[in-house]
Amino acid sequence: MQHRAIKRRNVVIGIGATAGVALAGGIALTAQASDDKKGSSTSSGALVFDKDDYTELTETIADAAGTDHSVTYRFYKPRNYVTNPSDDTHQSLVVSVPVKIDGKTVDASRAPIVLANAVGAYMPSTVATATGVGQAALEMGTTGGTGTGTGGIPSGSIPSGMPSGGTGTGGTGGTGAVNGTVNLAKLALAAGYVVVEPGTRGRSLTDSSGSYYGTAPAVIVDLKAAVRYIRFNKGRLPGNTDRIVSTGTSAGGASSALLGASGDSPIYDKYLTQAGAADASDAIFATGAWCPITDLEHADGAYEWNWGSNVTQSDGKVVDQTVSKQLQAQFAEYQAKLKLRGLNGYGALTARNYDDYLLTFLQPSATKYLAALSDADRTTYLAKNTFITWSGGKATFTWDDYLTHVGARKKTSPAFDAFDLSAGENNEFGEGTTATRHFTAYSAKNDTTGLSSKRVASDIPELLKLMNPMYHLHEQHNPHRSKHWWIRLGTSDTDTSHVISANLAATADNLGDDVNYSFYWDKGHATNEDPGDFITWVAKVTGHKS
Repeated sequence: MQHRAIKRRNVVIGIGATAGVALAGGIALTAQASDDKKGSSTSSGALVFDKDDYTELTETIADAAGTDHSVTYRFYKPRNYVTNPSDDTHQSLVVSVPVKIDGKTVDASRAPIVLANAVGAYMPSTVATATGVGQAALEMGTTGGTGTGTGGIPSGSIPSGMPSGGTGTGGTGGTGAVNGTVNLAKLALAAGYVVVEPGTRGRSLTDSSGSYYGTAPAVIVDLKAAVRYIRFNKGRLPGNTDRIVSTGTSAGGASSALLGASGDSPIYDKYLTQAGAADASDAIFATGAWCPITDLEHADGAYEWNWGSNVTQSDGKVVDQTVSKQLQAQFAEYQAKLKLRGLNGYGALTARNYDDYLLTFLQPSATKYLAALSDADRTTYLAKNTFITWSGGKATFTWDDYLTHVGARKKTSPAFDAFDLSAGENNEFGEGTTATRHFTAYSAKNDTTGLSSKRVASDIPELLKLMNPMYHLHEQHNPHRSKHWWIRLGTSDTDTSHVISANLAATADNLGDDVNYSFYWDKGHATNEDPGDFITWVAKVTGHKS
């Protein structure tokens, strides 16, 4: 990588409460350089983006097809996206703007802006040490939680396939580093898009008094504040601020979906005001979510409906079937209340027919995989997997045989609100100096840790609204939501139920949104098999022409 420091004068633009206009690059900018959004407190120039404060870099980036490209870009070092950050490490972002690709000048002034988060397991992420594109880091630190996980992190909380490491040394690249092989931040830059990588607070962070300050709703507040920063700097920060596309994987996928669903919702205003977020909209244009682990208050029931009969990876035994069946009953009731209709004209979705509905995605996934194999490799695969019927170039199989094929489930029961408070999600709902808390009535009632109360805390219902995209889509029908959705997961992913992503897709579809939803055959958690298609999809939905 070549580094060439650009000496530019720093431009400080003061914006008062009754400011007129400020000139930046010949463009008149009003005090509110984007859609007005009341509820935030920023009225100074503290969050003005200095477009001349960059370093020009050149590096070789391979596209999704493996072809190398020489990419010259402007890298804007970490800068805070709020005026009142909780610490000096997490609430900052970096910006990368393409200048030349293979020697050809790129005009990115109206390019889509890809907001690539590095969230995983609701842990902190940072760009504090980033020196180039695709270096947002997931922190797997040693603080937080009282369960049985390594380093104090509740067990079962680190999704398989997610990059990890010590504090500040986690995997890089936002949605970016999926299974350590796909870096969407770099792919987006090589496609001519502007890339913004935000750091975020996470559930393991504690202050000097031992109080947790990165638990819910910190991650979504931070992502919204980053979007507001981008929109506030319309005309200064390169790219089309009306064409922001969010990406994320696992808990990052859930956060990306939540960001897309909750645009401009007033229930976050007090948190954004406290952080010192910019006076701007936090709505985004499109959402990319890989294996989103979301709808947490209903995730335990959905998980048992999906994987209740599969043995666990930890001990090779099935979970307590009384608990499993009780949770499945809760899921059936919830699914009936949703009154969703499936994609592609499927009809009403219920606990009774959801297996058949999922097969309409699983079988095409297997078909695509098998069709891409050579005749010899296909014959070998089918000989090892006799549950698949291959006829007329299509794969078919039963739901029960599919479950047998996947094999052991990753999580015990309940999967997310553990009776012993050992799940990472229990830590995500920690508060004050209390590291872990129950967030469902069922698990609180069946708590095994000796808590004096068998009820969830009074603030939990509001936190669940703040953290669940289904609240904004299904209950609120939020008009400021993202209208374009790219949702992906692996068929062998047992980190959550397939129902979770399918319900998210169906809800958006039922609202009239554009939904692109599919599976990767025989792939597990945090997998991205078609990044090139996603990059193309971004151009299509945003109307961008390179």
